[in-house]
Amino acid sequence: MDRIEVKELTQFTGKEITGYYLAAEKELREGKQGYYLRLRLQDKSGSVNANVWNNAQKEAEKFEEGDVIKIAAMVTNYKGQTQLSISKIRFADKSEYDLDDFLAKSEKDPTVLAEEFFKYLDSVQEVHLKQLLKSIFDDKEFFTKFSFAPAAKSWHHNYIHGLLEHTVAVARVCDYAAKYYNVNRDLLITGALLHDFGKVFEYQHIPSIEFTNLGRLVGHLTIADQVVCEKAARINNFPSELLMLVRHMILAHHGEYEKASVRLPQTIEALVLHLADNLDAQATGVQQLLELTPTDAEWSEYDKLNNRYYYNFKG
Repeated sequence: MDRIEVKELTQFTGKEITGYYLAAEKELREGKQGYYLRLRLQDKSGSVNANVWNNAQKEAEKFEEGDVIKIAAMVTNYKGQTQLSISKIRFADKSEYDLDDFLAKSEKDPTVLAEEFFKYLDSVQEVHLKQLLKSIFDDKEFFTKFSFAPAAKSWHHNYIHGLLEHTVAVARVCDYAAKYYNVNRDLLITGALLHDFGKVFEYQHIPSIEFTNLGRLVGHLTIADQVVCEKAARINNFPSELLMLVRHMILAHHGEYEKASVRLPQTIEALVLHLADNLDAQATGVQQLLELTPTDAEWSEYDKLNNRYYYNFKG
């Protein structure tokens, strides 16, 4: 099957293309001229916005979010951004494609990331914290799920192995911070390794990233807190204050109530963890957005999460 990857679409501006893409997002909207269908299409190379202007309601019934579809579309440029204006669309049968062509993966080697992850785990000296970490991550079945999981649905590290990549990056920043600030390194590194592991239960990622029912109704902060409590209860004489501090880091790492944090950071370790997490998430999210920006475009697409555009500096 000949394919035009998303990253190659800019080369076809002003031309009609046909191809197979995964419908990562699908939304029927009402405009001035009636309904239109707004899509975000993806393959392993990236994602692109697309619109169906004619017979949108009928066309929307042909497939579901998460399906692979075949389209005929004009490649257009709108405000410096490549988009697709779809004229034909249909559901694609599984016999027509290889699903791996549509699943974005980390560019980092997951084996190397896993080695670095366990290097940080092994560096924790406090016996109870190390036992807690091992009780979760020495489970090979769980760690396999953890290493394949994405870190988010749409903003940052939203690809296979993204959660492992993000966790290791946060641990690096925390390890660096521990050299310059008066923090408990063992506690901080433990928080870095544990802060997002609940996302294993929050998302499913085949064929596209979507929330599980547990993820929508409970969320990864609360899920992780519950698992940590259950694991700590099986460790002899786990100090209650130490458990409270670990739980606080998990429940406070989003930093603000408006961003679904259960608590505000109220220890220096929780504060540093929040800042490290936010640094990697935001910097990676912006980086991903800029990587999808055509080289001749001055500005990125609009970042709805942070309400801004980013200048595409080429220096």
